[in-house]
Amino acid sequence: MRGRLDRAAALLVPVCLIAAVGLLGSRLGPVRQLEFEDALVSVSIVVSLYVFVGNSGVISFGQVSFVAVGAFSAGVMTIPQDVKPGVLSTLFPLLRDHSISNVWSLVLAAGLGGVYAFVVGIPLMRLSGIAAGIATLAVLGITYNLFYNWNSIGPGATVESLIPVTTDYWQATIGAVAVIVIAFAYQRSRFGRQLRAAREDPAAARAAGIDIHRQRLLAFTLSGALSGFAGGLYVHLLGSIGANQVYLDLTFLTLAMLVVGGVSSLFGAVVGAITISLFNILLVNAQTSIHVLGLSITAPSGTSLVGIAVVMLVILLLRPSGITGGKEFSLPRRLSSR
Repeated sequence: MRGRLDRAAALLVPVCLIAAVGLLGSRLGPVRQLEFEDALVSVSIVVSLYVFVGNSGVISFGQVSFVAVGAFSAGVMTIPQDVKPGVLSTLFPLLRDHSISNVWSLVLAAGLGGVYAFVVGIPLMRLSGIAAGIATLAVLGITYNLFYNWNSIGPGATVESLIPVTTDYWQATIGAVAVIVIAFAYQRSRFGRQLRAAREDPAAARAAGIDIHRQRLLAFTLSGALSGFAGGLYVHLLGSIGANQVYLDLTFLTLAMLVVGGVSSLFGAVVGAITISLFNILLVNAQTSIHVLGLSITAPSGTSLVGIAVVMLVILLLRPSGITGGKEFSLPRRLSSR
C-alpha cells in the first residue's frame, strides 16, 4: 500500500505544483501572466531534458537543438499562408505555400524533434562522459548555424515574426502536465528501469542482457520529441523566434534548473524549473527597476544569468544532489502507514 501511495504522490505532487503556478499566473496582470506562462514552458523543456539526462546519467548539451527544431517548424507552419510569400519568400515551396493549425503544429514539432534526435542519436549514444557532452554540444552548434544561415527553412539571421500567440496559461499548463505524465510513465516502464540500471552499473546491465545503446537511443528520441513539443509551446508563447533565443543562454538556463532541482528525479526537474524561473523573474525585473521597502533598485544588465550561476554554485556546494536530493516525492512514513 505504501508503495502505491508513494507512486501516486510522485506524480500528483509535481502536477499539483504546475496547476498552482498556472492558477497563480492566471490571476495576475498581463505582464506577470506572461512570465508565469514562460515558467510553465520552462518546466516542459527541463522535464524533457530530464527524460534523457536523469535516466541515463549522460550529460547532454544538445537538447535545446530539438527545442529549436520544434520552435522553428511550429512557427513557420502557423504563419498565415497569405503573408508568407512577402515576408519569407526564400522558404522551400512546401513550407511557403502551406499553413497548419496550432494543435497540428505542436504535433509536427514533437514529430520532427523526435526524428532529429533519433538520427543524431544513432552514433552519439555510443559515447559516454565528456565525449558525449562535447558531441551533443557540437549538435547544438550545427543546429544553430543551420537556422541562422539557411534562409530556405527559416528567417536566417533575422527574427521570425507574425507567429500566432496561442500559448496561454491553459495551454502552457496542460502542455507541462502532459510532458510530466509522459516522463513519469517512461521512468516507471521497463525501458526506464533498464536505462537507470545501466546508469548505475553499465557492466552489470550488459551482463543482464540490457542493450545500453538501444535504451539510450530510445530515451534520447523520446526526450527529443518532448523537447520539440516544448519548443512549439515556446514559439507560440513569444509570437516570434530567432536562432539566438534557442542557443547557449537557454541551454545554460535549463541545465541550471535541472541541476538545482536534482538531476536524477522528475520531482527535482519540476522543482528546479519553478524555483529558477521565479528567481529569474525577480532578477530580470530588477534589471529594469524594482521597489523594496521604498527603495528603487536597478541591477546591471546580465544580472539574471550571473545570479542563476551563483545560485547553482551555492546549491552544488551545499547540496550536490540538488534541492530534492535527486529523489522523488514520497509521503512521510507515519502518514502513509495511516
